[in-house]
Amino acid sequence: MNWLDAEGFEVARQVLQRGIAAVYVIAFLSAVAQFRALLGEHGLLPVPRYLARSAARGLTLFSWRYSDKLLLAVAWTGAAVAATLVAGLPQLGPPWLPMLAFLLLWGLYMSIVNVGQTFYGFGWETLLLEAGFLAAFLGSNEIAPPVTVLWLFLWLTFRLEFGAGMIKIRGDRVWRNLTALYYHHETQPMPNPASRYFHHLPKPLHKAEVIGNHFAQLVVPFFLFFPQPVGSIAAVIIIITQLWLVVSGNFAWLNWLTILAAAAALSDDALAAVLPGSPELTPDYEPTPIWFAVVVLAMTALMVYLSYWPARNLVSKRQLMNTSFNRWHLANAYGAFGSITRERYEIIVEGTADGVSWQEYEFRGKPGDPGRMPRQFAPYHLRLDWLMWFLALGAPGESWFIPFLRRLLAADRATLKLLRIDPFDGEPPRQVRALVYHYRYSTRQEKKATGLWWIRRPVGMFVAPMKKARSD
Repeated sequence: MNWLDAEGFEVARQVLQRGIAAVYVIAFLSAVAQFRALLGEHGLLPVPRYLARSAARGLTLFSWRYSDKLLLAVAWTGAAVAATLVAGLPQLGPPWLPMLAFLLLWGLYMSIVNVGQTFYGFGWETLLLEAGFLAAFLGSNEIAPPVTVLWLFLWLTFRLEFGAGMIKIRGDRVWRNLTALYYHHETQPMPNPASRYFHHLPKPLHKAEVIGNHFAQLVVPFFLFFPQPVGSIAAVIIIITQLWLVVSGNFAWLNWLTILAAAAALSDDALAAVLPGSPELTPDYEPTPIWFAVVVLAMTALMVYLSYWPARNLVSKRQLMNTSFNRWHLANAYGAFGSITRERYEIIVEGTADGVSWQEYEFRGKPGDPGRMPRQFAPYHLRLDWLMWFLALGAPGESWFIPFLRRLLAADRATLKLLRIDPFDGEPPRQVRALVYHYRYSTRQEKKATGLWWIRRPVGMFVAPMKKARSD
């Protein structure tokens, strides 16, 4: 089975296994911190009610029964197993050990995603599931990484980048006339500390950014499949552009998983050439067991079969974005920002204790207080904050936003923990309401004069004042 061995890609395997496992740690800990308030037994969109009225959209442990205790058991188990993979412990054993560990992560997290409803309706959820499934077949330190699995990671990277590039070209005209970044840094879902500075870069540089983006997403991905060192060079270009996105915004673990998937093209020799003085790796591999080779080839055949649908989607005029074509979340379609918002609107939630003076609730990540510097949260995912951005764009929110306001009226402790500031210190307000504000970054002169990061103006009422109903 020497033809199956990808010798010279040991660093790539270590980066893939440990990096993907690290993202799973973050994802499971996010579930520990947020799931019960959002989706638990008494959450905004309770899973028991969801399962009672309709079947889950895929395989999940919770179709048997849901409880908050079971959710915590699933999440903590996933985080613990993922932590052992980050430390490289299962990889020290036979190849079946890391395989079982990653398949367990895949199954546990899929159980969460498939009942997560709109709070788990993000493309990077399926991306994490697909990446974790592929990582299960990278083997252990005893054997060489299988070449077909590395190819599948390159195919994943291609779908991520080329799919995102095509959705942009086919979508908003600002990507075609190179003006998309006149708006994007200001209107993106959750700006970070550097986003305002990126927004104020000269417009010619913004156009150069868009050209660079098109090159990295529409041209470079083809070269991932070329012989070395071309494949490694293509991977480096993709990694650099993804790091640019990491520095300029908060996109949960999307960029980090793209970086990890692209690392599958990095050969040990290329890394040694770029990083002089790095230790040379000359692993003494054992022969790949026949059973493991059979399993890997069967999985590869399955993924090739499932890839028909995302491949067809890439060339379709009606390209779908962030779509799973099967119940296992494998061989998915990806893409982001096919359209760019030109102006930023925010939903600001307020409460009053006396019916006269209104005070703001502050969210952790989304813009609120104009004088507060945006924070860096990625790769952690603030699910409520993200949905507040979609809500301001006109996405349906009645199913969860009105229950959210009712939780504030009741001073629900679990809900208040999702926020940065509760102006009433745990006491229930008399009324709550939601207003719409227009936001823009302050100019350099305005920032110097006022210290404000944002300039905002009221637009109108989103939800009229609500008081606690007698039945609440």
